[in-house]
Amino acid sequence: QVQLVESGGGLVQPGGSLRLSCAASGSILRVNSMGWYRQAPGKQRELVATITSGGSTVYLDSVKGRFTISRDNAKNTVYLRMNSLKPEDTAVYYCNADVSSVTILRVMNYWGKGTLVTVSS
Repeated sequence: QVQLVESGGGLVQPGGSLRLSCAASGSILRVNSMGWYRQAPGKQRELVATITSGGSTVYLDSVKGRFTISRDNAKNTVYLRMNSLKPEDTAVYYCNADVSSVTILRVMNYWGKGTLVTVSS
């Protein structure tokens, strides 16, 4: 079984910064793409950023220039550095990853339970 555990959410003032982390654990064979999604109250979940095992990235237009996704392949961990935060960034942020494990050799998609980010003065 594979688990994704997020950390780093919290309350921050507008213009502030936070760094989210997500570690994948379990009987992992290989972690392919990793990413972050978010869901604000009353809205659909949306892609924030993704990163491949080779380091290629994709960002939601509204976070370009403010958020940076990175990963540590040795630790099976993905990070999201969020700068210049705005109230509209308030949401539950979910980690997502495509993982193959020693028990399930094909690639499966996994989700974390989410971490709340609140941007408010």
